[in-house]
Amino acid sequence: MPYLNVKIRAASSQELSAEIALVLTDLTTELLKKKRELTAVTVEYIAAEQWFIGGTPIADQLVSSFYLDIRVTEGTNTKDEKAIYVSRVFAAIEAIIGSLAPASYIVIHEIHADAWGYQGQTQEFRYIRGKAL
Repeated sequence: MPYLNVKIRAASSQELSAEIALVLTDLTTELLKKKRELTAVTVEYIAAEQWFIGGTPIADQLVSSFYLDIRVTEGTNTKDEKAIYVSRVFAAIEAIIGSLAPASYIVIHEIHADAWGYQGQTQEFRYIRGKAL
């Protein structure tokens, strides 16, 4: 049940959004073993004049950038899984939008199971209910 929000320094397009959402969904289900049907992705576009790296607008640089913020339930992935995920996501986004600034970030937030959920039930509730069966 991950939620992914990606900010991209690229020209906005429905096709690009769909491609990025599909790649992120594929990698999240494959590498982090999350349920595809519960993987939500939002894509936001940031103008080059509004994105700065090292205090310099990215518009003045010959690269693009992105920032991925992903939220997963705490303790559901190993360090190795997360490291591979970060590496593969970076490579996939670079293949889609071109040369990336090294300061393109992927942040995996691990949220306590009792602090989030879907369909009106927390992940903790689902876990406890599953143990009772």
